Amino acid sequence: MNFALIIRFNTTTCFISYSSKDHAFAQRLHANLQDNGVRCWFAAEDMKIGDKIRYRIDESIRIHDKLLLILSENSCNSFWVESEVEKAFEKERQRWSNGTLPIRLDDTVMKTDQAYGGEIRRTRHIGDFSRWKDHDAYQLAFERLLRDLKAEG
Repeated sequence: MNFALIIRFNTTTCFISYSSKDHAFAQRLHANLQDNGVRCWFAAEDMKIGDKIRYRIDESIRIHDKLLLILSENSCNSFWVESEVEKAFEKERQRWSNGTLPIRLDDTVMKTDQAYGGEIRRTRHIGDFSRWKDHDAYQLAFERLLRDLKAEG
């Protein structure tokens, strides 16, 4: 008699999109995700000296399962973040899947006239990390994000 044992590990991978002005939050989030088994591409650590920036970012978005989008006043005014979101939306349309997970640090996305911000506001549930400097509030928001990432993994 043959038996098969199938074990499924969480294999979700994320590209973290953020404004460099929100680096402290992004670095904390990255470390916590890595500590919980979520592999992430984080420019501050994964961009190599000499990399062609646009190519490396586009390729990293393409190969990772999710784009974790950190929304703030800074990111809503960032050309780079806008470009990353457009690339992620294009990937979603091609694969007929939802790959963009937005979280917010402030209320800017709720009132911006930025095109991608309005699209996200109208079509996505946005995770709330607006109280990220409060340890307990951060932990609650992080646990929710981690739960949702693992559920999709």
